[in-house]
Amino acid sequence: MAEEKHHHHHLFHHNKDEDKPVETVYTETSTGYAETGYSSGGPGGYGDSTTVGYGATTISTESEVDYKKEEKHHKNLEHLGEMGAVAAGAYALHEKHKAKKDPEHAHKHKIEEEVAAAVAVGAGGYAFHEHHEKKEAKEQDEESHGKKHHHLFG
Repeated sequence: MAEEKHHHHHLFHHNKDEDKPVETVYTETSTGYAETGYSSGGPGGYGDSTTVGYGATTISTESEVDYKKEEKHHKNLEHLGEMGAVAAGAYALHEKHKAKKDPEHAHKHKIEEEVAAAVAVGAGGYAFHEHHEKKEAKEQDEESHGKKHHHLFG
């Protein structure tokens, strides 16, 4: 057992009311199961090691955040929202066309058209939200690297 390799994984949980992360440390043994890295020393005592799960992931602290990676992530989500808006809009137009061509089921197609239009608006709003998240990540990256913003006109 002395030759077992231990991999330490840190998970940080943020409380909604506070900006300070709460740290939880996990240790992964060669068995592949993660155990907590805290212990009080005796069996049954407070803080004994317990099995938590398999393959804990690593999450960086705020000072180690890769803003470029976060910016790319939000860019990808923004594009996904844009594609969803386009697809839902195209489906709404398709249903509008079907409503004209199939008067017997026009009411059903009109409802599907309206639902697709609502989905398109929602996806567009999501893309807009992610665009602003991407901008924020880019600004944080520039601030962390000492770049200054020159705001003209206020």
